Amino acid sequence: MTPLYFAHATVVSSVGRGRQAHLSALQERQSGLQPCDFEGRKLPTYMGRVQGLEEVVLESSLHHFTCRNNQLALLGLQQDGFEDHIAAARQQYGAHRIGVFIGTSTAGILETEHAYQQKNPESGRLPESFIPRGEYTQDAFSVAHFVRKYLELTGPAVVISTACSSSAKVFATASRYIKAGLCDAALVGGVDSLCLTTLYGFSALQLTAPGPCRPCDANRDGLTIGEAAAFVFLEKSTQSTNQATTALLGYGESSDAHHMSHPHPTGQGALISMQKSLETSGLSISDIDYIHMHGTATVANDQTEDRAIATLFTSETPCSSTKGWTGHTLGAAGAVAVVLGDLCLQHGVLPGCLNSSTVDPTFSSHILLENREQPLRSIMSNFFGFGGNNCTLILGRRA
Repeated sequence: MTPLYFAHATVVSSVGRGRQAHLSALQERQSGLQPCDFEGRKLPTYMGRVQGLEEVVLESSLHHFTCRNNQLALLGLQQDGFEDHIAAARQQYGAHRIGVFIGTSTAGILETEHAYQQKNPESGRLPESFIPRGEYTQDAFSVAHFVRKYLELTGPAVVISTACSSSAKVFATASRYIKAGLCDAALVGGVDSLCLTTLYGFSALQLTAPGPCRPCDANRDGLTIGEAAAFVFLEKSTQSTNQATTALLGYGESSDAHHMSHPHPTGQGALISMQKSLETSGLSISDIDYIHMHGTATVANDQTEDRAIATLFTSETPCSSTKGWTGHTLGAAGAVAVVLGDLCLQHGVLPGCLNSSTVDPTFSSHILLENREQPLRSIMSNFFGFGGNNCTLILGRRA
């Protein structure tokens, strides 16, 4: 594929607001995870919560979009001068030539949860005020609709919801749209916010850890749910940056459809996804300096990913997961990992798995537990969602 360049990028998570906060957290190994007390529910697990999100206010003309997910999207757009960059790009390309591609899993479902908590006990009817707001909050397209309105963009818009691979697959989708000539540039990202459905749901699946998650650890005992918003502006050239920048070099997608929530035990789908990303990038395994693992810290996910990596790569290629910093941000996980990968490439940081102390002795991959500093050319990032929705992206530094 033709590389697409990162003209601008930003991220908000429990770690903090903006790129510098996340770089500092990576370098200083500071996690954003805390005991779960979301909406007063003291569940026996941890969470990655964005502080102060409830105080974010949407402007009056967009007030009908108000929900935690869109508040999070707005907070993300306001970091690192991102919305100013989009305003300039809008003048350069035209509002109709900039696409919006966003991944999410639960959208504004928290608003629906609140509505059911307030339903009439006799009639069972939901509050009248909620019904007309459904398309602006609960609808999965809500976040793209809001972002387009807020940034005054009118190009193609797509929301992808394939669980944990959602905001990785939007990078592949944006690449295809640009290649087809449907847009000249793309705002790509992911937004997913905390809600009771995911906190209780993953707990019911017995997938949540009682403490901060420990990716690849011999005694790992589950994931930690987080929330985040991350955005990247993709262009076909470095014209707007005039310097070396990170580029999307390749992508691979697969769907093994083995099980609703468990990955294929042999890692078959993950392996195909990684192989396809190498094919589209034109790179070989020797060109990959680091593998940014999906690494959710569940027993099955990490074991399966290790098998897939070990099948394709040698034991010398360093691998790790950054879920120990942010938690698993579900539909936003892809975009968050891409922005973190961008920081790793720019600053030569390989983050060792945070909170982990002993690598699972059955693993064959070269798992990092401590940070390492070294120049990086290209990195591979993996994302594996429920239902076998797999995606792999390759990022690299290019002039």
